Amino acid sequence: MNRSEEIAHVCESILANITADFVGLALQNREGPDVRWHYAAGNSNEKYKRISVRYGKGIAGKVISTGSPITINNFPEDIQGKPLEYPIMLAEKLLYAYAVPIHYKGAPKGVILVGSRTNDPITDSEQKMIKQAASTMEGMLDSLF
Repeated sequence: MNRSEEIAHVCESILANITADFVGLALQNREGPDVRWHYAAGNSNEKYKRISVRYGKGIAGKVISTGSPITINNFPEDIQGKPLEYPIMLAEKLLYAYAVPIHYKGAPKGVILVGSRTNDPITDSEQKMIKQAASTMEGMLDSLF
């Protein structure tokens, strides 16, 4: 299994083990600050492949810039800024999202986003599992950077 397949497998296993509709992996580009979605499981279309957000923008850019997990409930009602600033939420019609940073060489460089097309939040134990998956992926990023 190559590195891309391993990463896809981690995304798919998160999706299989928790109550969510979508799992995606976004990474900051090697050159420049922009953030792009690289992998998805449970996606309803291929739009995620074309989404690129600025550092600090969108859910992925905000998680990378703060280095902290972010939860979005009841999208687009309870957000800061405009819904268009959250293209992955719009593209996948997500109402709920939980996103955690993935660190590379000590700095946040990626994001695992778990989302739902219903407004059902995930449990604390599911959040722990996602954080564990993020730690697992940290060891896989060498080949991507």
